[in-house]
Amino acid sequence: MSPEDDPSADSGLRFSVLGPLRAWRHETELSLGPPKQRAVLALLLVQADQPVPLHQLVDALWDNEPPEHAVNVVHRHVGTLRRLLEPELTGRAGARVLVRAADGYRLNTADGALDLMRFRALRDAARRASAAGQPAEATDLFVGALSLWHGRTAAGLPRTAHSHPVFAGVDAEYLHAARDAADAALAARRTAGVLPLLHQAADSDPLNEVLQARLIVVLAAEGLTARALDHYQVVRSRLASELGVDPGPELRDAQIRVLRGTTAPARTSHSSAEATIATAAPGTGGESSPVVRPAQLPADLHAFTGRRPELEWLRDLLPVDGGTPTAVVISAIGGAPGVGKTTLALHWAHRNAHRFPDGQLYVNLRGYDPAEVPLAPSAAVCHFLEALGVPTEDIPPSLDSQAALFRSLLARRRVLLVLDNARSAEQVRPLLPGTPACLTLITSRAQLPGLVATNGARSLRLDILTVDEAVEFMSKRLGEARVAADRQAALAIAEQCGRLPLALAIVCARAEEHRAAPLADITAELAESHDDLGVFGVGDPATDTRSVFSWSYRTLTPAAARVFRLLWMCPPHGVSPQAVASLAGLTTAATRPVLAELTRANLWTEPAPGRYGSHELLRTFSQELSLADDSPDARDEARRRLFDHYLHSAHSAATRLYTHREPLPLSAAAPGAQVVRFTDTDRAAKWLAREMPALEAVITRDGGHGSGAHAWRMAATLELVLDRRGRREEQIELHTTALAGARRLGEKRGEAHMHRVLGFAYVRTNDHARGAAHLERALELFSGMEDVPFTALTHRYLAFLANSRQDHREALAQYRIACALYTGSRAYVGIASVTNEVAWTRLLLHEYEEALDDCRRAVRIAHRSGNRNIEAAAWDTMGVAHHRLGQHDEALDAFDQALTHYRDLNDASLAADTLVHRGEALAVTSPHEARRAWHEALEILDALGHTEADRLGELLRGHAEDPSGHRPVRINI
Repeated sequence: MSPEDDPSADSGLRFSVLGPLRAWRHETELSLGPPKQRAVLALLLVQADQPVPLHQLVDALWDNEPPEHAVNVVHRHVGTLRRLLEPELTGRAGARVLVRAADGYRLNTADGALDLMRFRALRDAARRASAAGQPAEATDLFVGALSLWHGRTAAGLPRTAHSHPVFAGVDAEYLHAARDAADAALAARRTAGVLPLLHQAADSDPLNEVLQARLIVVLAAEGLTARALDHYQVVRSRLASELGVDPGPELRDAQIRVLRGTTAPARTSHSSAEATIATAAPGTGGESSPVVRPAQLPADLHAFTGRRPELEWLRDLLPVDGGTPTAVVISAIGGAPGVGKTTLALHWAHRNAHRFPDGQLYVNLRGYDPAEVPLAPSAAVCHFLEALGVPTEDIPPSLDSQAALFRSLLARRRVLLVLDNARSAEQVRPLLPGTPACLTLITSRAQLPGLVATNGARSLRLDILTVDEAVEFMSKRLGEARVAADRQAALAIAEQCGRLPLALAIVCARAEEHRAAPLADITAELAESHDDLGVFGVGDPATDTRSVFSWSYRTLTPAAARVFRLLWMCPPHGVSPQAVASLAGLTTAATRPVLAELTRANLWTEPAPGRYGSHELLRTFSQELSLADDSPDARDEARRRLFDHYLHSAHSAATRLYTHREPLPLSAAAPGAQVVRFTDTDRAAKWLAREMPALEAVITRDGGHGSGAHAWRMAATLELVLDRRGRREEQIELHTTALAGARRLGEKRGEAHMHRVLGFAYVRTNDHARGAAHLERALELFSGMEDVPFTALTHRYLAFLANSRQDHREALAQYRIACALYTGSRAYVGIASVTNEVAWTRLLLHEYEEALDDCRRAVRIAHRSGNRNIEAAAWDTMGVAHHRLGQHDEALDAFDQALTHYRDLNDASLAADTLVHRGEALAVTSPHEARRAWHEALEILDALGHTEADRLGELLRGHAEDPSGHRPVRINI
């Protein structure tokens, strides 16, 4: 700040934005005027001592729909604020506090005059103290910083203004500081002073799992263990009801640490939603590099009964050092479903999890679900690789390579695997580890003799419960006294249920609701309900489980019975109340009591708050009832509502995440379909991650056996989501299924989109021949339909293909065509995107001056069209070009421009990307500054849980040479 702009200390001006917006001159508080004028002051204060562009002020005041006189209104508010802050001024020329700067204004503040600056100074000092190994000093400094906070940044502003990203960015600084304060206090064992401040921060963002986890651990450190565990349950219920998700790794790790009494600070991995961190990889001699320790087992059954010989037999198979890999196939005599295969496997796994210190992996292979195709081995092994911390972009494309990587990761580790509901040996083999320290439990209706013969698997065949075990089963659920009082009736119930655990659980659920009824009455009811529907596929005529299901089904209210008949259509992975409501054509509020009734009857379960599912045997029974009692039209309408719920909700989430892409037009959702709308990118991403199995199921069901209309639309909607996951083989399989559905439907537009996305996916796997064939067919179809936006995008994909083949001149030719199409339709965002991609291609050709010209043009077009995302990307590319030319200062200026835009947009991920590039430019001349830029990027990526965090951490430890992770070919798809 120049001397003439520096407000003198004796002006007496003080400001507060950490809470309600306030200002004082000396001891007198100032009246700050009408709402829009206060919003202008707030925007200037949160960016104090920096230029604030005029367009930012306009956008914030009118939510991107300004009136014609908007600029004049801003100037008028600025003039009023000038006179308020410097009443002695006679004109603008002598202003020192609120001054013109570039294309906007800057508000200069004296040292200590703004609470936000004091907060940042204390926070930065605290972080330096933490880094220096002084947690007690850091704790005091953090407490001082957090004590300045009195509510949301500039609270009380109009909603339109307060939704601006810069305010959210300041609030995020506060939440990150609260997290760091908790870590420092735990390290210093001085949590008392931090606890109330952490409570305040956690209350301000109740869905922030990282912050809620810190609060749980700090409560426990203060000796408030019961409150800590209660708070975990409150947060868990909140996540389920509002987002339909389970607690993430931070929260689960916090609960485990409280239960174990270990509340020392711990760094949590962000590599997998199912992972916690162990301190060192086995076999590394105690090296400090962290490894991911998955903990994926579903919950154990609290009232497990019997199976003592089987449990002992499994215990004897525990791995022995120097032995061979062990796999156990748990099947049923006669293939009986509902005999308790999964229950036994999970109960034993939980009892012995401590013997596998490197974690537990679980997957449901969906081998016999009535409405699902079995899970592909590639999808299952990718699920495991992600759980073990492999970034999606590093997962190999072929199944053989994926399986080899999986076995390599398990080498010298002791991991327990549970492969549930396997269909065949071929489905299982790629998932078997090659190390003797691991144990694999496989459940299946079949005995899988191929695994026994060729892989050395051991076979455990389950029979129905013994009479004593069946009675014990009922005693644990109904109470020993009640069963003992009428043992003969209990024995009769056991036989009527065929001693099958699933059937017994349903009868016990009914008996628990009628505690006063003697067991003899239930025996009589069961006897009367025995019908002539036949044996329900268990291979034993004495075991008629359908009679038990029918008996329980007939007790349902009509509404619950109707919903139960439709539930077989739901994906088996766990569904939300909104999905069930859509299926039934009810409101979510009306659906909840129905689900509660089905859960009480044990016909449907709630394995996690807000997530519902059922046993495959009950799903088959549900399907049979529906085929018998519901009309084809009713089933079709229910299926359409369910698929529309998933499609339109996914569309809302993807549109929120990828604002630079032309959204796929959709017709209105079917009446009765519940559509989840997203205004927050974090919640959109979490919803997509949670519901991805169901969204993929829509593609496979509708593309394989349905009309095909939902399959291709869902596949096109999820294109970027699937691309970011990097599971190429799985992505290609899904898109191929959707293409088949579009062809069966005869929908050319769907065919064109599927050829386009398939072509790009094949290019990603370096299968250039197939990629070219699909893209050329997509181009032919889109051109025939005169679909300009997607014709242009296909040409950009062909340019990507050309760059992958090192044919950069052909890439430029394709970009020229795309640009001409965008120009003809006046699609300026498309023009700016192409121009920036051309600039990157120029970099590949070492034509750095030409690249700079394209970058400047991209910046101008993006600026005029108001797309700051593309403008920022072009500034970033420009910085790389200047760096390659050795123009150090120009490169840094360009990166700073990009950072300004990304920070204003609150786009933390791309801000981190630019910080990495900035560090590369500084690496030779200013190594210390380079490392500071990379550390800042790492902090952002860590906070986001980004997979590139590990790569950047390796760079900072001197173990990597490519910090950016950029591929030589780039496209902003």
